[in-house]
Amino acid sequence: MAFSIFETRYLILKKVKYYYSTQTQQFEPVKVPLGKKILRVFGLLSAVLVASGIIVAIAFRYLQSPNEKRMNAQLSYLEEKYDLLKKDLQKTQDETAQLEKRDNEVYRVIFEADPLPSDVRTGKITLDEKELQKKLSPFTNDELITALEKNMKALKTRLDFQEKSYDTLQTFIENKQALLASIPSIQPVSNKQLERIASGFGARIDPIYKIIKFHAGLDFTAPVGTPVYATGDGVVEIAEYNTEGYGNNIWLRHGYGYRTHYCHMIKLKAVLGKKVKRGEVIGWVGNTGKSTGPHCHYEVEKNGEKLDPIHFFYNDLKAEDYDRLVKIAGAGNQAFD
Repeated sequence: MAFSIFETRYLILKKVKYYYSTQTQQFEPVKVPLGKKILRVFGLLSAVLVASGIIVAIAFRYLQSPNEKRMNAQLSYLEEKYDLLKKDLQKTQDETAQLEKRDNEVYRVIFEADPLPSDVRTGKITLDEKELQKKLSPFTNDELITALEKNMKALKTRLDFQEKSYDTLQTFIENKQALLASIPSIQPVSNKQLERIASGFGARIDPIYKIIKFHAGLDFTAPVGTPVYATGDGVVEIAEYNTEGYGNNIWLRHGYGYRTHYCHMIKLKAVLGKKVKRGEVIGWVGNTGKSTGPHCHYEVEKNGEKLDPIHFFYNDLKAEDYDRLVKIAGAGNQAFD
């Protein structure tokens, strides 16, 4: 049988399956039904789609697009900046609050100056941590950073006001040298290691009656014979043995409404009417009067009102020492007298 060139190429390219027919006893071409062909095509497409889906899922799970990499890098940067800002905010807030408290309650009281109003210091903003988080929770990352930076600026404003306040106090200092010399501003006994305050100002357990009573001063424990110092320039107003529990005690009148009281001494050095200077020895620690151990009970008064002496040790303490001393004195323990 002869074939044309086109027919020969067709026979070569076309793949035809044959089977041996027992009826005709010859090879017959296999005829695939249309439905089976469609099913095969559908199966092939399904396999391709499943394989493609698996490949895409693996790619999305383990591989990042350039856009995702950029977004993740930005997110990490924002989270890191947020944490730093949050720590900076908390630190600055704590430091500012401590400065404002000492400014209003100590320095401005000393110089009889009016405290700075809170709304002036804060600009009427609220920096409470829980309220701050509540307000910032619905923000996006960029908005959150912006809000924190805004509050940091507000804190900087508070610090600027505080700096101006200190400038004002500096003027008072220059004009009131005599006042500064008279104000009680050191500890009555040597306490460089900050270990001698045994009881603080406020409600304490009475060592004799074991009931809660108001303790009007600080108790400094020290060996008998330890020097007791005048905490400011003044005049000895009282120097005697007190039968109501103070034992050998001295009252110094400093002027400007200030008086200091030193109790339970074994021996008095200063005499009635004598002028004394800050740091001058006025007696020695003892255990006289209503006392359960050698110590110096120390009080500060201004215009007849008992004040916490812990706020008057700014001449011989660093800021960190002052903070530590406040915590020690704030412990609700038993008094020594």
